[in-house]
Amino acid sequence: MRLMEFKMERANLVKEGDEVTITEGVLPSAYYYTINPAVAMSANFVFRERLKSDHGVVKEIKHNEKGYYVVVEFDEDDVSMK
Repeated sequence: MRLMEFKMERANLVKEGDEVTITEGVLPSAYYYTINPAVAMSANFVFRERLKSDHGVVKEIKHNEKGYYVVVEFDEDDVSMK
């Protein structure tokens, strides 16, 4: 299992327990991930940290002075990412 944090701009776009689908974006030297449909975005990750799954389950929603953050749990044994 792997936990990953995504930045969400508005509240209530997803809730704890929701299954979410992830899209992988490619930069010249990194990858980033988006919860569909454009709900939240991850930080950039180098190749060795690349996500192996294209779906996960929302475990926690955090809110602080910087905004909303979605913590998603992925099953790294599920290699459905293309």
